[in-house]
Parts: sequence; C-alpha cells; structure tokens
Amino acid sequence: MNRVFNFSAGPAVLPEEVLKTAADEMLDYKGSGMSVMEMSHRGKVYDAVIKEAEQDLRDLIGIPDNYSVLFLQGGGHTQFAMVPLNLMKNGKAAYIITGQWAKKACKEASKYGEAIAVASSADRNFAYIPDCSDLPIPEDADYVYICENNTIYGTVYKELPNTKGKILVSDMSSCFLSRPIDVTKYGLIFAGAQKNVGPAGVTIVIIRNDLIRDDLPESVPTMLQYKTHADAGSLYNTPPCYNIYMCGLVFKWLKKLGGLEAMQAKNEAKAAKFYEYLDSSKLFKGTVDVKDRSLMNVPFVTGDKDLDAEFVKKAEAAGLVSLKGHRTVGGMRASIYNAMPEAGVDALIAFMKQFEEEHTA
Repeated sequence: MNRVFNFSAGPAVLPEEVLKTAADEMLDYKGSGMSVMEMSHRGKVYDAVIKEAEQDLRDLIGIPDNYSVLFLQGGGHTQFAMVPLNLMKNGKAAYIITGQWAKKACKEASKYGEAIAVASSADRNFAYIPDCSDLPIPEDADYVYICENNTIYGTVYKELPNTKGKILVSDMSSCFLSRPIDVTKYGLIFAGAQKNVGPAGVTIVIIRNDLIRDDLPESVPTMLQYKTHADAGSLYNTPPCYNIYMCGLVFKWLKKLGGLEAMQAKNEAKAAKFYEYLDSSKLFKGTVDVKDRSLMNVPFVTGDKDLDAEFVKKAEAAGLVSLKGHRTVGGMRASIYNAMPEAGVDALIAFMKQFEEEHTA
C-alpha cells in the first residue's frame, strides 16, 4: 500500500482506521449480508446506524436536548439559502465577511431579505478576523452569521462575535470536531462533512429547537425547511446513507481517541510545529495575521509564482499532494485536519527544509 499524505482542503484525508473498518464491512455489514450502500434507509439495520451516529455526535460535543441534529444533503451552498429562508422573520440579517464562503452566503441571503455586511476583512484579502466586539448590528436583525474557520484564507475566530443578543449562525465546515464546542452559544451550526468528518455528500446541522419553524411561507420548498427533516429524523427522503455511516465511524474514532479535548491537543501540536518552521523560514511566508491563524488550514507562499508551482509539483512527486493554494490566494495551502497524522506534518516540514536549502544561498 502506497498512501500519500493528502493535504487537500476537501474532500480531505480520512483516518486510516476508519477506512479499514469500512473496507472490512463493505460486503457484509454486521451480518446483514449486504453493504450499508445497499440497504434500505427504512430498515431496522440502517435505522440503528443513523441513530447511533447521532448519539455519538451528541456525546462528543455535548449537544443539549433542546437542539436537533440533522443529516442533510446539498452542502454549505444549500445552507446559504436554508438559513435565511428558515430564520429570517424580520427579513434582515447581519453577516461578517471573512472570506469567500461568508461572502457567498451573504449574497445568497440577499435574495430572501436584507443581508447586511457589518464587518469585513476584504481590505487585506481576508488575512485577518475583524474586531467583532462592537458591531453595528441592526436591532431588528434575525441573526448574525459567521464562517468560523476560513478554509481558503486560513483564519479562524478565536473569540466569537458579540452578537448583542442576536442568534449566532456558524458555518463550521472546516473546523467542526477539531476542538470542543459550546453549542449553547449558537442558534445554528452547520458543517459540510468532507473536510473533517467524512466523505462529501452529507451536511450536519445542529439547530436549537425553537428555531425550527412551522409558520414558514408556502413558497419555501418542503426540502428546504428544517422542520421537514427534524420531524422525520433526517429520513424524510433517502439520505446519503453510506456517508452518514462513514461519519458515524469517524465519531467513534474520535471517542476512542479521547474526545474533542484530546483532538484539540493533537491539532494544536501539529499546527504549532508547522507554524514554528514557517516563521523561521527564509523562503516560505505565511499569509495570515499570527493572532488569527487556523489550526486546520495553513496558506503560505514563496513570493515567486514560478517557485510556488515548482514546489507544488515536486512535493506531489514526493507523496505530498494537494498543496496548491486556492486561486484567490495563490501559493500553497496545507490542510492539516484531524485525520492528518503528525508524520504527515513532519514529512512536509522536512521537504520544505530541503526545498529551501536548494533555493536559497
């Protein structure tokens, strides 16, 4: 087996232990005589799979009983519409623009009401998190929206915004389950699974029950109402069955490791090691303000586009793949999610040191 170190921002690396379990159970899941891919989502066997996955997630995070967990489809882009369609009562919401995904979410919300950008870091290509201690949030705003970890730009909120009593909605796609979460600080959390939790195709929503409305306008499509899925236990229609099963295996893997506190310690150690080298390098430079650096996504550059391209090409040949940065930032980006082993970070640092020696006097 020749496994590479996959630094992709998503779909991303999965724990080898999880992949091996899935392989072992591929043809016969727990004596059922079939794969999870084949079984009915209405059957008893799959009903246990999805319920166990939800319970393990609740245990991991400590999700209170007054919050529902939904396993949905459509990715973050669908949530950009579902959030305003379901949460806008006054037709107004505040958005903090810290990158492309928050910007897209704000634009989508403007189709359904007034989406107001109350802060932005666009002036420096989203290299920092703006001061969110005293934002001009309208008194009649229905919620405040953030993208908590910015996959493309490598920033993360170290402190949550002062929402002035308004509901906080967070896109946690690229930091979900990387550290403990106090769910009670949020009205709604959503996360695409393909970065830190499982394969692409399932989106996890954690929503406070009082925000699940039954008085939505008739014009809101049935499939875009949180109530539809909450009432049906995420089984209103055929869900992404196998993807949810895979997420469930990751939840068990995280519990076995010691939970989110243990995972945070591992992530902090990996990131500290990488940032320490990056800060000492004469060739490579980080693109994010130190105080706002993500533990998950680390963009960096040499300052020379041709040299960046050469680095990415040679790194891939060395088994370090998907290091090309997003087109809006350029350079490189190492996504070091939960499942990236420390050995992967060590291998990347060693390669960068060698590359630096070859390209500096």
